[in-house]
Amino acid sequence: MQKLVTLAFLAASLLPAQSNNPNQPTWWAKYQTLLNGADKKAGTTSALAAGANADASNECGPQSETYLTINPSAPSNLAAGSNEIYRLSMRGYYSSDAGSTWGAVDLPLPPAIGKNGIRFGSDPSLAFDTRGNVYYSYIVVFFSNGNGINGTEMAVAKSTDGGRTYPTATYFSFSGGSDHFNDKPMIATDTNPASPFRDRIYVAWDAASGGSAGGGIRVASSSDGGATFSITRADDPSGPGRAIGAVPFTGPNGELYVAWNDYAANTIAFNRSFDGGATWDRQRVVAPKHIPFDIAIPAESYRGALVYPSCAADRSTGPHRGRLYCSWMDVNSAGNTDILVAYSDDHGQSWSTPLPATDQLFQPVDRFNHWLAADPVTGDVNVSFYDTRNDTTGSRYMTDIYFSQSTNGAMSWSLPNIRVSSVSSNEHDCGGVFPCAGIDYGNQQGDYAGLASYGGVSHPVWTDSRRQLTPSTGCRNNLTMEEVFTSTVSRK
Repeated sequence: MQKLVTLAFLAASLLPAQSNNPNQPTWWAKYQTLLNGADKKAGTTSALAAGANADASNECGPQSETYLTINPSAPSNLAAGSNEIYRLSMRGYYSSDAGSTWGAVDLPLPPAIGKNGIRFGSDPSLAFDTRGNVYYSYIVVFFSNGNGINGTEMAVAKSTDGGRTYPTATYFSFSGGSDHFNDKPMIATDTNPASPFRDRIYVAWDAASGGSAGGGIRVASSSDGGATFSITRADDPSGPGRAIGAVPFTGPNGELYVAWNDYAANTIAFNRSFDGGATWDRQRVVAPKHIPFDIAIPAESYRGALVYPSCAADRSTGPHRGRLYCSWMDVNSAGNTDILVAYSDDHGQSWSTPLPATDQLFQPVDRFNHWLAADPVTGDVNVSFYDTRNDTTGSRYMTDIYFSQSTNGAMSWSLPNIRVSSVSSNEHDCGGVFPCAGIDYGNQQGDYAGLASYGGVSHPVWTDSRRQLTPSTGCRNNLTMEEVFTSTVSRK
């Protein structure tokens, strides 16, 4: 594996420097692109079976890092988002027919800072509350031509019409100077009917990248519909403050949990709050791991596949109600990346031995950019991920989206996994030409791809490059590049 990784890094030296490292957040590649003047206008917008793939973006230029949420009050209403690479704003998507068709909208941005100031959004995540409001969190990066980064802040935009419009956003926790590398905000809402914190909004992110003195995992909470946020720190304040990929999630009685990649200790770390995020317990460990931060697998050798947790609690009325689940990527004994899952029945105080959620195949296969969702109705645990099993190049370049399900509390998984994407993508070959003009190698698929489940139906969302050579007038290189796709997975 080490030889393969070394070769991948040598190949990457032919392209712009890899952006996925602790001192350059993953929005760094977008910053470099926009610094050169790009801001294109939007275009038009076993027992399981996967439906047709729907192109949710239909837009020129690349998208990455997708996320999706389901309205629990009207499950046919979906809202999603992606990181636009060639444009300043975040992109939002909405569907009222369970993902068959999609519309799109830009997210708001605050004014730029200073002379020649520019700002852009990055890192989307979304969540509905029980009233049908959807909240879209992202990071805002401020910079000036010739003067570098001015700072970053968190943003939460609110939609009251199912994601069709986001007229306002709340901006908070501005950070500048050497402390500007805040990264990876993720959002959750407490939709548990009996919770004392029902409809409270939580946003978690890391403030450790770039040498921040404060560092650590920050969690913001709002009890007034996103108008204001209060902020606490969830990790050990005496610890090294080296973290990435924090994800908040709630239990059936209003418990608040957050997990993250502690890449200094090389663990999946965890903490919990029983008072709505006002105070936190001591930091705990879900599991140790082998990959500290990221790994340059062949399919993502130009930026590296990031290690992060994706977690959820069973909020159903089933036998595993209250069980916590976390998934993450790590290297297996064969030297390939796989998706592991562990669970806890004591509010995260102890965790099960991690097990793969995937088919264990004979040929070498890499899995990465996963997401986990626990169905609040059925209690099923679902995981989607990129997978290279259909590669025909012999180099594990070709990727698809696959889906795995457990109906017994993550003690075993559906076999075989279900293929969701209907077309494989290869970002190394464009008809014999390399590098591909229709691929943005600083971003590729990004760091994560979303998944949401409700009532026995799941909706993976991802980006792939099947349309990378599709002509599109007015786009950079006159190509469509990476698009956002969704599908529906349900029982036959």
